Amino acid sequence: MHDGLLYAYFTAAGENRIERFPLDGDPLALGSGETVLAGIPAAGNHNGGRIAFGPDGMLYATAGDAGDRSSARDPAALSGKILRMTPDGGVPADNPYPGSLVYSLGHRNPQGIAWAQDGTMYASEFGQDTWDELNVIEPGGDYGWPDVEGAAGRAGLIDPVQQWAPADASPSGIAIAGDTLYIANLRGERLREIPLAEPASSIEHLVAEEGRLRDVVVTPDGELWVLTNNTDGRGEPRPEDDRILGFALR
Repeated sequence: MHDGLLYAYFTAAGENRIERFPLDGDPLALGSGETVLAGIPAAGNHNGGRIAFGPDGMLYATAGDAGDRSSARDPAALSGKILRMTPDGGVPADNPYPGSLVYSLGHRNPQGIAWAQDGTMYASEFGQDTWDELNVIEPGGDYGWPDVEGAAGRAGLIDPVQQWAPADASPSGIAIAGDTLYIANLRGERLREIPLAEPASSIEHLVAEEGRLRDVVVTPDGELWVLTNNTDGRGEPRPEDDRILGFALR
């Protein structure tokens, strides 16, 4: 939600698209949609799809490489990127590539995005076969895909602050509460707690207890909500799946 409008990123016929909708009536219902951004490359997977407003009031969106690896480091392509735009879909004047929505590049399939209190931006990312990642996102930063996966120590490329084998991760949504970052993991079936003061460390919760975890958010009243994702054809549904689990923050 932003200024009374609900923003959504979805895969349509032949493209990924961002639209926004007014909420009308009692009970609330979606009004007619307005396109914010169209033409983001789409495929059967690697679509990215996380959107969030940053502390600067701009709209950020993750876009996967849509199976076209070579596009990820191409600044002229929207795929394999984190995009930054005005609420209307325009190009902010201070974006790192003049006239372009591209904020960072070299991503395979970026997922969750969140900001710390000091404005630092973090993003989780699905790797291929070797490493999933947690990255600190810098404007104009190149995160290396498809030339590298995980930390490479190569000049000009930004290494993740933490990486995991995909079997233990598949990091999806992330949230920040105070000085702690939380990551919901799908294949790894766990919630990671990462202190921002030591971003290479983590504590694991709910390991193999609730199945696949798709998203995590901090509610306005200070709870942590975790969304399970066991009914997507890849998990093993349990009674009453899928669910939102609530936890009190310490």
